[in-house]
This record gives sequence, structure tokens and C-alpha cells, in this order.
Amino acid sequence: MAERRETYMLLGASCISHTPFMDRARADREVEEQFFVTAERLAAEIAELNIDTVVVIHPDHYNGFFYNFMPAFCIGIQARSIGDYGTVEGELPVDSEMAQDLAASCLNDGVDIAFAYRMEVDHGFAQPFEMMFAGATLPKVIPVMINCVAAPRPTFARARKLGEAIGRWAVGRPERIYVLASGGLSHDPPMPSLNNSSEAKRLSLIEGGRPSYTVRLERQSNVYAAGKAHVSGRGEIKPINEEFDRSLLQAMAEGRLGTLDSYSTDALTALAGCGAHEVRTWIAALSALKAVGEYSAELYFYAPIQEWITGTALLKAANI
Repeated sequence: MAERRETYMLLGASCISHTPFMDRARADREVEEQFFVTAERLAAEIAELNIDTVVVIHPDHYNGFFYNFMPAFCIGIQARSIGDYGTVEGELPVDSEMAQDLAASCLNDGVDIAFAYRMEVDHGFAQPFEMMFAGATLPKVIPVMINCVAAPRPTFARARKLGEAIGRWAVGRPERIYVLASGGLSHDPPMPSLNNSSEAKRLSLIEGGRPSYTVRLERQSNVYAAGKAHVSGRGEIKPINEEFDRSLLQAMAEGRLGTLDSYSTDALTALAGCGAHEVRTWIAALSALKAVGEYSAELYFYAPIQEWITGTALLKAANI
């Protein structure tokens, strides 16, 4: 264990679910109100920390990364938001010097990580970032992408190693650093793959590129239609697995971050949906804290929100 310090420049971490339905599909009024009130409370508490830089560990949904280049991990030296699903489009306030230093530190720490000077991020980054920092003094940001969607994915053990490297780097910096993890718990969004797509779709997944307005509108419309069918009981999306979610949240709160190591890709998908692989981001964020010392975690919110097709949670953690 690292030597105890009176002051950590790694101020803490929060893990937040994201969903493309948050600005479109209305959930139960009481549950939805509780989520947003709790999110505002968490944002206010984070604002009190006077953060200089936030490291956002996030997935991509075939918007910034494609099969022509699909790294397990990638740091954005410069980045922009594409503005999908109600998020804001534009250049991000990346601290490029710090991002370069983080990339070098991870490599020196034995974590092979890619870096990009033209990273594009989608709602998987932007939604929680905006939720926590809109209306406040916007901190500098370092986006860290974990491939959670395209097989083969990095193992959970490697995600922990990445998080640990981020934690060790953070405590060596003079800035006040916070880690924000974005991902779903159990959920099964209609995600394309090379194995179940037409030849034209396969080509788009491989070649990438910025899609036209028509293509993006069609894609988002298909996602909304799948969510609507799910709520009505007519869809093919797997149901939210509340038992899995609560068990995993308990394990993470207790620091048992290797709890998913024994699951194969197919087993986890069958149990909790293809979107459950995004919990790699949560495990990485909490591993950053655990690399410094013991942490305590508090679950601020959890509900299996069917209208948002995801187990939705807000979890906050800090070193003891």
C-alpha cells in the first residue's frame, strides 16, 4: 500500500451511468426527479473541491473509434465532442501538457496506452461531464477512452492496471485532480457489430469517418425506437438485471474490484447485456483511488430505469 499522505492531489472519483434516453424518454416522475436532484447534489459537492483537472474515463460507441484503429485505451491530447443525444458539440478544454504527461506516465508504468491529437468523444464522455460541471467553473479535462464495445476488449484486470497508473500519476502532480467514470451498469443497447451487420454497415464500422446528418439521424432514431419497444415489452433488448447491478455496486463499494475477472465476454453479455462491459470505466476509476490507499464509497442513487434501458447509478468515492 502507498504511504499515507495528509493531502491527496487525487481528490476523489465519481461513477455515473449515461444513457441516450435521458433527454428523450420520461421515466417515473418520482424516480427521475430523485435522480436529477441527487445528481445536482453530487455536482455541488464536486464543485466545492475546487478541481483543476478532471480525468474522464469513458467508453465510445463507434463514434470516435472504429475497427480501422481500435485501441484498448486511448488518452486525448486534444479532443472535441460530437454532440450526440443532446450533448454539446465543440472543442474540449483539454490540458494537453497534462494529457501528454499522463500518457508518458502510463507507458512508463507498464500500461500500453494510445494517444490521440484529434480524439472525438460522444455522449459516453459528454453527458456525465456536462451533468457534473455545467453551470460551474469548467475545469480542464483529460479524456481517457476504454474500449468497452468492440471485441476483443481489454480485460478487467488491465482496466484496473490502467486505473492504478492514473492514480499513481495523479498523486505526483501539483494540480487538484478528480476522476469521473462514465458507463452503464446492466443494459443491452442495440449496438452494431461486425458479426451482425450488413456489408455497408461493416464497412462503416471499419472505416469510420464523420457520418452525415442523415446517417446520424437514422442511427439515433433506431436507438429511440428500440428503447420504446423495450418499454412496451415488444423489443429484443435484455431486461435490466437489478440483482447483478446491486451485487456489483456492493463489491465496488467494498473495494472488491476483481469481482468480474472470472466472467467471459459472452457470459457477462448474457447476464447483464452488452452495455455492462462499460463497467470497466468504473473499475478503472476506483482502481485509481485504490492505488493511493484505501477508499470509502457511497452509493448516492440506484434504480433500474426501464425507460432509459439501463441500471442507473451515481457513486462517489474518496480515499480515507
